[in-house]
Amino acid sequence: MRILITNDDGINAPGLKVLEAIAQDLAGPDGEVWTVAPAFEQSGVAHCISYTHPTLIAEMGPRRFAAEGSPADCVLAGLHDVMVDTPPDIVLSGVNRGNNSAENALYSGTLGGAIEGALQGLPAFALSQYLGPRNFPSENPFEAAAEHGAEVIRRILQNAPDQGEDYRLFYNINFPPVPAPEVAGIRVATQGFRRDTCFSVEAHSSPSGKRFLWVKGGNQQVRTAPGTDARANLDGYISVTPMRADLTAHDALDALKAIE
Repeated sequence: MRILITNDDGINAPGLKVLEAIAQDLAGPDGEVWTVAPAFEQSGVAHCISYTHPTLIAEMGPRRFAAEGSPADCVLAGLHDVMVDTPPDIVLSGVNRGNNSAENALYSGTLGGAIEGALQGLPAFALSQYLGPRNFPSENPFEAAAEHGAEVIRRILQNAPDQGEDYRLFYNINFPPVPAPEVAGIRVATQGFRRDTCFSVEAHSSPSGKRFLWVKGGNQQVRTAPGTDARANLDGYISVTPMRADLTAHDALDALKAIE
């Protein structure tokens, strides 16, 4: 198996090393793992692409490249430049430092990389490690992802439904904020919504008196509804959420027929 990996935390991020190990496990001794990752952190860029300016790309080592762009840029670079003659079988993005459950999925550069992989017609997976008081202070907060990541992807690949020919599935995988031995299992879950918490901004002044706004995240330890991703994660489960880039609100179509 030939695998392309990327992330949004940057090419030197510890989560990318975890993903490299997961990918090597999946690829096997005869497979190949190719890395094309952002040269600098790109958290929160979602599915942004550098449409109005070129992307500098540099070879850092064998099958390892850094691109001055978003995760989606990196997937484009991997598929249409770096691996153009030897395309990958799957795309992996992560392992993100922090969860991409619930509304976080909409902002996530990690998911942006997986979305681009799916739009290019490949099986694509976004992997994120939830952080909390039971794993954040530990020496290896990515332990749950490292221990269980490869097996979760294998199970999905073995049971993946027919994807059709248009908007293909990609998978949002979030590992719970617990040590690896305490992972309770896997839950297939819908995307949740954290009520009474959201992103905001906080104003600060620089020494020169200029005003700057810092984006702030909300409380990540809020449980979402039963059967949804963040609830499963905070209950100790790995959540797997199948997604598509089709943003149509299909449930609203019939009600809006009256405007035709």
